[in-house]
Amino acid sequence: MASVFIFICMFGLYPSIALETKDSSHIGVNNKTHLQTYIVHVTLPQTKANSLRQQELESWYYSFLPPTIARSHRRTRMLHCYHNAITGFAARLSPEEVKSMAKKDGFVSASPEKVLFLHTTRSPTFLGLQQNAGLWKDTNYGMGIIIGVLDTGITPNHPSFSDRGVPPPPGRWKGKCDLNGTACNNKLIGARNFIDGDTPVDKNGHGTHTASTVAGNCVTGANVSGQAIGTASGIAPLAHLASYKVCSQRTCPESNILAGIDTAIADGVDVLSISLGAGSSPFHATNLAIGTLAAIQRGIFVSCSAGNQGPTSATLLNEAPWVLTVGASTIDRNIRATAVLGNKVELNGESLFQPKNFPQTLLPLVYPSRTGNIYSARCYRGFFNNVSVAGKVVLCDDGGNTGRVQKGVNVRDAGGAAMILVNEEINGDSIPAEAIHVLPTTRTIVGVNYAPEVASFSSRGPNKARPGILKPDIIGPGRNILAAWPFSVDGTTTRATFNIISGTSMACPRLSGIAALLKRRHPNWSPAAIKSAIMTTANVSNVDGNPIADETKKTANWYALGAGHVIPSRAYDPGLVYDIQPNDYIPYLCGLGYTNQQVSKIIRHAVSCSNVSKIPEAQLNYPSFSLKLTSGSQTYTRTVTNVGPAKSSYTVRVYVASQVMLLPCPIG
Repeated sequence: MASVFIFICMFGLYPSIALETKDSSHIGVNNKTHLQTYIVHVTLPQTKANSLRQQELESWYYSFLPPTIARSHRRTRMLHCYHNAITGFAARLSPEEVKSMAKKDGFVSASPEKVLFLHTTRSPTFLGLQQNAGLWKDTNYGMGIIIGVLDTGITPNHPSFSDRGVPPPPGRWKGKCDLNGTACNNKLIGARNFIDGDTPVDKNGHGTHTASTVAGNCVTGANVSGQAIGTASGIAPLAHLASYKVCSQRTCPESNILAGIDTAIADGVDVLSISLGAGSSPFHATNLAIGTLAAIQRGIFVSCSAGNQGPTSATLLNEAPWVLTVGASTIDRNIRATAVLGNKVELNGESLFQPKNFPQTLLPLVYPSRTGNIYSARCYRGFFNNVSVAGKVVLCDDGGNTGRVQKGVNVRDAGGAAMILVNEEINGDSIPAEAIHVLPTTRTIVGVNYAPEVASFSSRGPNKARPGILKPDIIGPGRNILAAWPFSVDGTTTRATFNIISGTSMACPRLSGIAALLKRRHPNWSPAAIKSAIMTTANVSNVDGNPIADETKKTANWYALGAGHVIPSRAYDPGLVYDIQPNDYIPYLCGLGYTNQQVSKIIRHAVSCSNVSKIPEAQLNYPSFSLKLTSGSQTYTRTVTNVGPAKSSYTVRVYVASQVMLLPCPIG
C-alpha cells in the first residue's frame, strides 16, 4: 500500500519552483532565419598550438565562420570564444553554414547546444561539523578557498553572503563583480552573468540556495514559517564565493555553462559546484564532461549533482570519472506535522507550513475518485464534479502532470478546507516538506525515518555512459534542506529569507563545501585525492548502526549509495588515497574505443591511441570497482598513496558477496 502523507498551508498563493523542469524546448533556435546555437570544436593551428595569445585564438575561431556571413553580423553570430573549457566556440549558425564550416582544416565537430536542467526538487551538525572543533576548526571554516557556483545567480544582499569574519580574497583571484555598487564584498567576490540581457541577480532561488549551502556565512534565527529554527550555515562559511549565472528561470544553455566554466578557470577558483545536468551521452559528446575535465587539469575540484530521476535505475547524470557525482540522502530532522483521524489514530509526517489558527475540530474526509478516475484521484482541475469537497479534507494521489502545490490550488478553488496527499508507491516514504502550499495541508507518513536514507528522487546507477565506473560516487544531505532564498515564502518582510527545498542540487554543494575544507587542510592534494578521501571514508550505516536504507526501508544497493554517506571528519585524514593525474585518463579513454579525434577533443591536445597503453575501465585507479563477473578470474591493480604519517601500517579487509572471491595481492 502507498504511504499516506498530508501538507499544511494557508490560502494565499506564493510563487513555486519546479523540482526539475521537463521542458525540452531547444533554445537558441530562430524560427525566422533557422539559426541555431552550435557548440563548435576545432583544433589549434599546429605551428602555434601552445603559443596563441587571446586575440590570436579568437581570430582563429572567427576564421571558421563561413564567408557568407556579412562582416557586420559576425560579432553578433559569435556568442562565446572559449579559452579554457574547450577548444572552440559557440555561434548562431544555420545547418548549411555548419556544412560549409566542416570543410575547413581544423574543424572537429559542431552540434546544436543541449539544454540542461536544474536538479532541485540542520545538515552541518548532522555531518559532524561543530563550531570551534574538528574539521571546521582545523580548516578555519574554509578561509581562503574560492568556490565557484554555476547556477541561476545570487541574491547579493542576503545575510548569508555577509563578509563578517571573511578576509580579502587571495592574490590569485582574477575575477570581477558585475553587480552595482558595493553588492560584492570579501564573501561574494565575483558575480557574472551569461544570460543575454540579464544581470547576476537570482530571480529563481536555486542559485541563492546552492551558494549559501556551500559557503553561506552563519545566520542566527533562520527558519521557514517558524519551522527548523536555528543557525543557518554553509559547509565552508568563511570561504569566498564566485557566482556564475548560466541558467535562466527554467533552463541552462550549454553554451552559457561552458562560458561559466571557462571564466571560472581563468578567475582562479579552487572548487566548482554544478547542480545541473542533462541526459547521458558518451564523454566526447558531452560538453559539460569536456569542460569539467579542463577544470580538473587546472587542479580545480568539480562536484556535480547526480539528477532527480530516482528511484528508477540507470537514470543518473554527470557520469564522468573526473567529477564527484553526488546523490541525495535524508537528514535527522523531520518537520513534523500530525494528522488526527476520527478514530484518534495520529499520523505523523512533515510539513513546513502549520498555521496556528487552523481549527482543531475534525472535518469530513473525502476521496474524489470513488469510481477510479485517475484525474479525480490526482485532483486535477475540474474533476470534482461528482463529489462534494466543500469544507472537507480532500485525499489526493500524488503524481501526474499536476504539481503538488497546484493540487492544493485545485482543492481550494473547489471549496476544500485541507488536503491529504498520498505518496506514489515508487517513492516509498521519501517526501519533501514544502512551504508554498495554498491551503491547510499535511503530508504524513506512517513510521519513523532512520537517517540517513537514500532520497527516493536521487538518480540511480548503473552508469549508462560507462558501466565500468560505479556512480553515484557518494551521497549527502539533499532532502528538505534549509538555505537562503531571494524572497519570502511565508509573507515575512525580513531580509533573512530562507526556504527548504529538496534535490541532488542541494546535496552537490554540501560535497563541494567539504571539498573546500579538505583543500584548505591539504592544499597540495589533487582533485582525485580529495575525491578518494571522501569516498574511502564514507559510511554505509545509519545513525542506529544499521545498513543505510532506501525509500522502501530496504537496504540500499550500491547504485543508490555509491561509496556511501559522506563523513567529513574522517575524510580529512584518510590514510591512503587512490590518486589520478589528468593524463591518466588518456589510456582510460583510449581503452573505451574512442577515436584519436574524440580523445583529443576531450583532452584538448593531440592524442594518438596507437602510442598509448590502453587500459580497461576497471584498471583506472578509481576508489571503487564496477565489474561484470564471468566464470573465470579477473585481475586489476590499484596504487595507493600514503597521506598519513610516514611510518604507517594498514590492514586489508575484504567485504564481498558470498558468490565472489576477492584476493588482494600487494605487489610493492
